[in-house]
Amino acid sequence: MNIMKATGIVRRVDELGRVVIPREIRRTMRICQGDALEIYTANEGELILKKYSPIEDFAGTASQLAEAANKACGSAMIVMNKDVVVACASIPKKDIIQRKISLAVVNLINSRQLYTWHLNEEKIAVADILDTQDKYFIKSIMPIFSYGDPIGAVAVVGINDLTNESDETEIKIIKTAAIFLGKQVDDWN
Repeated sequence: MNIMKATGIVRRVDELGRVVIPREIRRTMRICQGDALEIYTANEGELILKKYSPIEDFAGTASQLAEAANKACGSAMIVMNKDVVVACASIPKKDIIQRKISLAVVNLINSRQLYTWHLNEEKIAVADILDTQDKYFIKSIMPIFSYGDPIGAVAVVGINDLTNESDETEIKIIKTAAIFLGKQVDDWN
């Protein structure tokens, strides 16, 4: 059940029907200029804005792709939009699906290039908040592009301690998966 929180902030609608979303809320919700928002209405007159994620529209396809990639190389795989993990393979779904991704992972997606972790580097956690049960780290990640913009990523995930780097097969698989999902989104729109 979603519980709405009152912010105490009131904004007026201008003559063109626009409302400014306060900076604090945009920062907390990671809403950036150019982000698409879905608009919902509720029975009691509520207006709900939700960040739109085309990747979530393809969660079933993303899940099948993660499973196939896992079978091909034996590694844990995830597919994410720029906010949460939407599909996984070889990781319990309850551990990671819909978990908010870390800002470091968002930055990797926005870098617009393949990233591969190396043994001498600090580990990058998948989840936003580290807790005692958080044990998933990025081994390799490839952004998914739609019309030239990064909208998510496919990643190989290391569980617990990272002891080895991604191999050539894992890297080729996540590149292929990212291109495939991007093409699916482009063809849908």
